[in-house]
Amino acid sequence: QVQLVESGGGLVQAGGSLRLSCAASGTIVRIAAMGWYRQAPGKARELVATITSGGSTNIADSVKGRFTISRDNAKNTVYLQMNSLKPEDTAVYYCNADLSLLLRNRNIYWGQGTQVTVSS
Repeated sequence: QVQLVESGGGLVQAGGSLRLSCAASGTIVRIAAMGWYRQAPGKARELVATITSGGSTNIADSVKGRFTISRDNAKNTVYLQMNSLKPEDTAVYYCNADLSLLLRNRNIYWGQGTQVTVSS
């Protein structure tokens, strides 16, 4: 079993900042990549940012220059620093991990989501 526990969401005014955290726990053998996706009401879930175990990142154009993804491999934790937030960043943010568990095949796992609301 694996758990992805997210924290750091909340309500912030436009121009403000938030930092999301996601910690993976369980019988984890290896985490290939972790990342963040978001889903706004009435819209499809979209990629925000991902980071591999080697530190390679993929950032959505809509947040490039404002959001930064980082990772602590020793803690199996990924962070999303969100600056200069805009109302259109309002969404439920989901943590995602591509990992292998002991005696299990590699698979994709999701957190429960954390709400980020940016007021204008």
